[in-house]
Amino acid sequence: FAKRLVSKGLKVTVVTTISAMHRFQAAPERLSSFGFDLELISDGSEFVHRPESIDESTERFTRVTTQTLADLITRIKNKSSKSKKKNGTSTPHSDDHDDDASSSYPELKFLVYHSGMPWALDIARQHGIDGAPFFTNSSSVVAIYEHFLQGALKIPSENDRSTTTLSLPSMPPLGFADLPSFLCDVDSYPAYLELTLSQYSNIGTLKWLFICTFEKLEEEVVKWMINQEWPVRTIGPTVPSMFLGKRLEDDKEYSLSMFKPNVETYMEWLDSRESSSVVYASFGSLANLKKEQIEELAWGLRDMNYNFMWAVRESEMEKLPGNFLEETSEKGLVVNWCPQLQVLAHKAVRCFVT
Repeated sequence: FAKRLVSKGLKVTVVTTISAMHRFQAAPERLSSFGFDLELISDGSEFVHRPESIDESTERFTRVTTQTLADLITRIKNKSSKSKKKNGTSTPHSDDHDDDASSSYPELKFLVYHSGMPWALDIARQHGIDGAPFFTNSSSVVAIYEHFLQGALKIPSENDRSTTTLSLPSMPPLGFADLPSFLCDVDSYPAYLELTLSQYSNIGTLKWLFICTFEKLEEEVVKWMINQEWPVRTIGPTVPSMFLGKRLEDDKEYSLSMFKPNVETYMEWLDSRESSSVVYASFGSLANLKKEQIEELAWGLRDMNYNFMWAVRESEMEKLPGNFLEETSEKGLVVNWCPQLQVLAHKAVRCFVT
């Protein structure tokens, strides 16, 4: 999204936390090659030395970033103000000759923030700019949570869940298991559910609402949102341009990755396989599968009539059955991470299990 904005001639600053940047496999100088600036703020986690509950980490994140984000906005606005004075007719102050004012710096106009940070809009408006949330879920998921929040979606009793069909505006009939995880088991994830629902706390005050989808994919849901007077702007899918549209030259990868994959090794392995002969399996960076689940998946991949590539986090490798890697070395490749877009686009991949 940031790279697309830069291509339109806008000055973009990407903000992330210090702790998040420690996990990313990218240097700041590499990010600057994409045309945007990178700013780091504290979320307080670098000062935490004991396990936190979800409630504690959420409270700490909100409290600390409320201050550090406000400080950053002030600093950027000061840069712009000093730049104006230096390049205009005003007489510069004695402290206007620092490095920040050494070149033209555009005026800060807008804040795009993750939808899970609704309080960021208040910070932006307190500093004289406007903002908009970026919902990274699909429109359907965003709408389902709204239906739950407004009471249109009722969670059936445990005995009725397997037979219940849910009818919601703009959507096909849904089974209970079709709902997002935090609604399928509301008692197991109360903190996450509360955090998710907080995204809707200021929707009535928004002038723009960005969603990672495109209208033809979810046309009925998007129309329903517009009928609810939501100021929706569909900006998805946010994948590198070379995988869709090819509008940005050489835009083949995400700028930030939490892992450092061995791209050449994985691609060479896929190149050696026949077309549509590989099942790719990956369960992301958050799912915590039990040892029994990992073993069941392993036997399924071993016994099927296809090759497989399986992304298993390094911390999960000990859950693999004994001798599994040796037994499947001819037909399978187990990796800690891989360039998922390039894998999914490869002609050898038949399907994606996730």
